[in-house]
This record gives sequence, C-alpha cells and structure tokens, in this order.
Amino acid sequence: MKIGVPKEILDGENRVAMTPDSAGMLQKLGYECLIEKGAGAAAGFSDADYKAAGVTVSKTAAALWKDADIIAKVRIPTETELKRLTKDKTLITFFNPGGNEEGLELAKSKGATVIAMEMVPRISRAQKMDALSSMANIAGYRAVIEAGNNFGRFFTGQVTAAGKVPPAKVLVVGAGVAGLAAIGTSTSLGAITYAFDVRPEVAEQVESMGAEFVYLDFEETQEDGSASGGYASVSSPEFRDAQLAKFRELAPEMDIVITTALIPNREAPELWTEDMVKSMKSGSVIIDLAAEKGGNCKLTVADEKIVTDNGVTIVGYTDFPSRMATQSSTLYANNIRHMMTDLTPEKDGKINVDMEDDVIRGSTVTHKGEITFPPPPPKVQAIAAQKKPEPPKELTPEEKRAQEIAAFKTQTRNQVTLIVVGAVLLLGVGLVAPASFMQHFVVFVLAVFVGFQVIWNVSHSLHTPLMSVTNAISSIIILGALMQIGSGSALVVVLAALSVFMAGINIFGGFLVTRRMLAMFQKS
Repeated sequence: MKIGVPKEILDGENRVAMTPDSAGMLQKLGYECLIEKGAGAAAGFSDADYKAAGVTVSKTAAALWKDADIIAKVRIPTETELKRLTKDKTLITFFNPGGNEEGLELAKSKGATVIAMEMVPRISRAQKMDALSSMANIAGYRAVIEAGNNFGRFFTGQVTAAGKVPPAKVLVVGAGVAGLAAIGTSTSLGAITYAFDVRPEVAEQVESMGAEFVYLDFEETQEDGSASGGYASVSSPEFRDAQLAKFRELAPEMDIVITTALIPNREAPELWTEDMVKSMKSGSVIIDLAAEKGGNCKLTVADEKIVTDNGVTIVGYTDFPSRMATQSSTLYANNIRHMMTDLTPEKDGKINVDMEDDVIRGSTVTHKGEITFPPPPPKVQAIAAQKKPEPPKELTPEEKRAQEIAAFKTQTRNQVTLIVVGAVLLLGVGLVAPASFMQHFVVFVLAVFVGFQVIWNVSHSLHTPLMSVTNAISSIIILGALMQIGSGSALVVVLAALSVFMAGINIFGGFLVTRRMLAMFQKS
C-alpha cells in the first residue's frame, strides 16, 4: 500500500506529516511513500531530501490523493479534501471529531476510515502516538521563548557592576503537558516560577521541576485527572471563585503569565479576567495558549498580539508548534510512524484496523461507512494518582500501655525460650564433646550472644546496614580476644592485644562516624 502526505493548505501552517527519516521507517513496514511537491519546504525538508530517502514526489495534491491508499495530514481536512476520500482510503490526521459533525458525516458517506490523532487514549502504551502531547510540549516551550521575546528584562536575577536585576516571576496556569514544558523552560532560564492546576496530583510534578505550586484555601475533593483521561475536569462554582480570588492576589506580582487550561470539546475557561490584567505591572506579558478555543484571558485576540492601555502585552497566537516547524514535524511524523506500526502488525505493507485494540479503536472516528465516535472507555485506564493512606488511628493512653505490656511479654517469652533452647543444646553438645572443644565453643557462643545483644539494643537511627554487621563481627572478635589475652604464651597475648585494639577502633570509630553523619541532618 502507498502512504501519501499532501502539502498543508491552511495559511501559515508550516508542519508536514512525514520527514525523510520517518519515511525510511515506514518503508521498513512495507509501505511505498509519496509526498506532494514542496510539502516539507516550510519545515526545512526539501524534495531532494525526500527523493534521497526513496520517497516519490507527486506534482499535485490531486495526483497524490488519487494514488495513495493512506493519507497522513496535520490540520483538519477541508471539505474539498474529504471529498477525495473513497471506501478504500484511510485518513490519519487531527480531525476534531467532537466539533466537526459535518466532516464526520462526509467521511462516513465516503466509507473511508478516519483516524483522529487527538483521540489517541492517554494510556502508557499509547504515549509514543500521543500527538497532542507532542505538540503541547513544543507549544509550552515556545510560549516561554515568546514571552522572553516580549519581556523587557532578564529571566534570571543578576548582580552586576551596572546594577542589580531581580529575577522574573512567572505564573503557569495549567500543569498539563504544555504547562510542565513551560515550567521546565522557565526554571531553566532562572525565573521564579509558580504553577497552578485544578488537579492536586500534579503538585509533586510541579515541585520536582523547581517551581512552587499555588495552593488554594479551599476544602473540596477534586476529581482525579485520570478519571477524564488525564485531562482537567470542570470545577464547581465555589472552587472557581476561590481560584479567581487567588489569581487576583498574584496578578500584581507576576511579570509573565502563561495560561494553558483547556477542557476537551469545550470553550477555554476564562481564568484571567480584565481586572487582573489591569492590576498587572506595565511591561508584563500574558501568553494565552488556549487562544484557539476563545482564550483563558478575557482580552485575548486569536492570532494577534495586543498591548493594553496599562502596558501589558497579550499574545494570542494559535500556531506555536508551527513556529517551530522542523521540530514539530519531526515529532508528529514519529507519532504517525508509531501509529502505522500498530496498524501494520505483520509489517507487510497492509493496514489492519483492529477495533479490539484500545488505541486503534479509540482513535478511529469513522470506519466502514459508520461513525465510531465517541469511542468506549479504554480497557486499561490512565494511571491514577495514588490515594492518600488513611491516618493511623490514635490510641488512648490506656491502649498504648496495654500494647506496650503485650509487646514486652511477647519479647520476654521469646528471649526466655531462646535461652532455654540454647542451654539445652549446649548441654547436649557437652555430653558428647571433649572438654577442650567445649571451652572454646562456650566462648564462641557467649561472644555471639553478647555481641548480638549489644548491637540489637542500639537505637536503629544510629545504624546503617554496614555498621550493624561490622560492629557485630567486631564484638565477636573483641570478646574472643579478651578471653585469650591472659594466655601464658607471649605470641598469643600480643595477637590478642592487637585484636582488641583494632576491633575497638572499628567499634568506637563506627559509632562516631555514624553520629557525625546523623548530625549533618539535624537542625542546629
């Protein structure tokens, strides 16, 4: 079968769904690759590069759509493009099935199979095909770069001979893929970074990247993000009021605000109101990554950059991934290639739409003349945040006392049993062993017993596994040496004294080193 990639016809779209590298991988799956003339030029891939990779260059889009069995695109196809589909063709692209009923009906009437890349379920196995995350990652990175381009100062703080420069303060609203990419870029540039998200499980991720998570003084159990496929869900009105109040508090302090909050198949929630913009300092920057869905900022204008009366720059570009077309095309082409790998299990160049597969079923929106959107929930759910363990029940003083007495009795019973069993065994050995053996054997048993008791009764906070074993062995050595130090032989006395000296250094030195290690972690 032939897989073809047409040139994107939307103005300003520079990405392409196939690169020379991904074409080589597709050919290993048994496919013949086609590309429209000039399709990769805006992304930095020339027709010569594709020809060198064994890709056939079609002169026109019509010729490519006619020859190819599988079409891979980036943007939502137009009506003209959908009319070129037939029942034998498969289209792989961003499709927006939740808001593109006309497109779904037209694809259904053509009998074609349409795989929507934004519908890839967010489960571990499908991460390699998650084009939304790939593009969001680039958008988050580019948002910080765009903010720096419009911000009149450094991100990092500096103290120079010419004066002191305070670090920039950056607030990232929404800690999804785009938000985390923005946080990572911002912190690496030296800014003081804050982040907020309605999903409490992302707080640890935010803090692990060097940012400060913004908590609300609000008691409400939020829905786990995994319950909605890893996306944020709609919050209650009370939670929203608390959220806006917190943003109004932070607005005058922030130099840069990057908003990334989106809910699938809904308009972007308004999180940064007009009064918040007016309270910001002159020269501040707002980057609204939700501009395509109406924007998180009240004053955002899609595809434009505006400056408010109080000097705040609001950037509402909707093509951040396209502004880094080479990188975006590389990642998106890899997503397509991984999707094709799953669709070609036999690597024989023939597509197999397995509707029993969670990933393929979830991504397929039309198939064999039927609309298969929305898909059923995947059999394997997204990884959920671990539930907080319930706090242990507080015991009363009487219960604690009873518990301690029971533990003491059990410990005493065990020790007495061990001593009795040991004594019986020693007596049994003494009945059959010679006196010379028993003299040394008793010394050995006592050394082991005393050494064990000495180490066991030391507080566990003073132990490392190595120190425990070393000190136990040293105790056995030093006890054995003490038993022999009174011998009549000068050689034995010297060796025993050396043993006591070296074992003593090991024991006392070990505890001193351990105490110094613990002191490093104690407050002065």
